[in-house]
Amino acid sequence: MPERLDVNALLADLAGHLKTTLDARGITYPLMIGIHTGGVWVAEHLHAALGLQAPLGALNIVFYRDDFTRIGVHPRVEPSNLPFEVENRHIVLVDDVLHTGRTVRAALNEIFDYGRPASVLLAVLVDRGGKELPICADVVGATLELPPGKHVKLSGPEPLRLSVGEAAE
Repeated sequence: MPERLDVNALLADLAGHLKTTLDARGITYPLMIGIHTGGVWVAEHLHAALGLQAPLGALNIVFYRDDFTRIGVHPRVEPSNLPFEVENRHIVLVDDVLHTGRTVRAALNEIFDYGRPASVLLAVLVDRGGKELPICADVVGATLELPPGKHVKLSGPEPLRLSVGEAAE
């Protein structure tokens, strides 16, 4: 049976750290973008907790992945939705699990196709280590050092559940 983590406590901690970081940087009106799907679920909670007024954006980075030619496209790919201009705005990019950094790299590529933001702050629920690219989160709910063969999985959307288990082959 996989180990369960208290996702609600992690979300509360992440929201508090994010608010402190935004205040320290003098960012009062950030735009928030979640990475499909788990990042959007986390972003929905953070967006509400911080009382952000701008609509929430959602990225589906499937066409920006560096392994796109190997894995192909799921038949029900949802488009990205950025209901705002990103040009010269402060962005909070949200994902559920930071592992290799490749998902975040793809998300940054897509955001920059929409315009040049003033800054991008990365918030992740869990940083599980194993970076393959030089990408680190600005705000993290929890850091886990997992042995090979383990993974972190966020399932939801209601209720959100976070578990550590055996990696799928």
